[in-house]
Amino acid sequence: MGRSETPDPVNPQGIQVGDIYDDCSFHPVLCTSVDEVAGVVLSGVSLIDGSCPRSCDALHCGPVRIRVEEVMAIKLDLEGYARRRKNELRTGDSI
Repeated sequence: MGRSETPDPVNPQGIQVGDIYDDCSFHPVLCTSVDEVAGVVLSGVSLIDGSCPRSCDALHCGPVRIRVEEVMAIKLDLEGYARRRKNELRTGDSI
């Protein structure tokens, strides 16, 4: 899917291998795999601590694409970023 096309209902953010997204723990993750067998499962490597694999369901976990420029700011204040994202999710907003 190209990024300008209609969003995929099971991968609304259209996250692909090479993209950076925040996972369920709000870690910036470099996407290394997109498994479309049972829904869309995104897997990758945390850009905070290098842990892997970090996997999320593209539809149910609500991962959000992150610009590479944001990663260092997130790394400097991961707790603050996680608090902000949790609040956004509670109110239904996204970044």
